[in-house]
Amino acid sequence: MALSGKVQAVVELDCPPEKFFKAWKSEAHQIPKYTPNHLHSVELHEGDWESDHIKFWEYSVGGKRETFKEKVEVDEANMTVKLIGLEGDPMKIYKVFNPMYKVEPKGQGTLATLSIEYEKVNENVPNPDIYVDFMVKHSMEIAAAIGKA
Repeated sequence: MALSGKVQAVVELDCPPEKFFKAWKSEAHQIPKYTPNHLHSVELHEGDWESDHIKFWEYSVGGKRETFKEKVEVDEANMTVKLIGLEGDPMKIYKVFNPMYKVEPKGQGTLATLSIEYEKVNENVPNPDIYVDFMVKHSMEIAAAIGKA
């Protein structure tokens, strides 16, 4: 059984890709109001919302409340935001846990590739499929909210 890999989902979102990308790139402080049942809060730990920064999230996944501290990497040219896991609940079972949001235009909406690069601490740890499902759910809620704005 492989200890490292990548899991992903591709979804269509009802909002412009630029708005969804901007939400993750520089307006993450707004995200909990768009999806309060999934992402409860976010705090800025280093930097500012507009540039490289480190954030601390509180969220619920699989009926359980968790935390995640991450450093953001932005690729403007490819409209990709990568969250580099630093601390928190996923880091207890994964040595590497890096969620990624990549968007591109599709008609009037967005085609989003939501993925997680991971490395397990041991072979008994499951693939992070539950977290990709979580990304799909909150991404659809975020897109619905910002698509109306």
